[in-house]
Parts: sequence; C-alpha cells; structure tokens
Amino acid sequence: MTGSENENLDLIRSSLKFCPNFPKKGITFIDIFGVFANPTAHRALIDIILNRVKKLNTKIEAVAGLEARGFVFGPQIALELQVPFLPVRKHGKLPGKLVKLDYDLEYGNENLCI
Repeated sequence: MTGSENENLDLIRSSLKFCPNFPKKGITFIDIFGVFANPTAHRALIDIILNRVKKLNTKIEAVAGLEARGFVFGPQIALELQVPFLPVRKHGKLPGKLVKLDYDLEYGNENLCI
C-alpha cells in the first residue's frame, strides 16, 4: 500500500460515484468503476482486502465472487491468495447441477446459484 489504511480508504472513497435514486427511488447506487480509472486506488483496494483477509488467521480455500462486481475483484484476490475462484451468478446463467439461494433486496427478490 502507498499510505496508511485510512489514507487509502479516503483515496478509494474519492474514486466512487454515488447515484441517488438508482435503480429506484430511495436506493443509492455506488459506482465503483472510478477505482479502475485510478491505478493507485485500485491497488490500494486490493491491498486492503488482502490485508484484512490475512488478518482473519484462517485458511481460505476459495474466493466466491458475486455477479457482477465480485467478478471484477474476486479473481484478483483468488490469484493473490493462490486459491480457486468460484463465480456466483443469478439463476439461469450457469449450466449443470447448482445450489440455489433465494434472498430479498430493497427493491425485489432474487436468487443466486453456484
């Protein structure tokens, strides 16, 4: 990391864009893609995640990435930790035998499959 964790968190926060009332009124969408436009912020975010995972003092057997943001960070984290990456997708997006989990959102119901 280039600075303290708090300094890096400030750098990351400054790269985020907050979109009120998206995708519907009362919801604030946080657009993370500004982090990728700033390589220093991107590296800081990956380093913070890795440092926090390492502090857990537990063996990580795999990294599961939730569609779609998890697909952006999950493979990087898995590669750094030298463990498999498991994509978790919405129902109907993966073939074969799956485990399905239903959950509620602020604006509806969804499910995930692995």
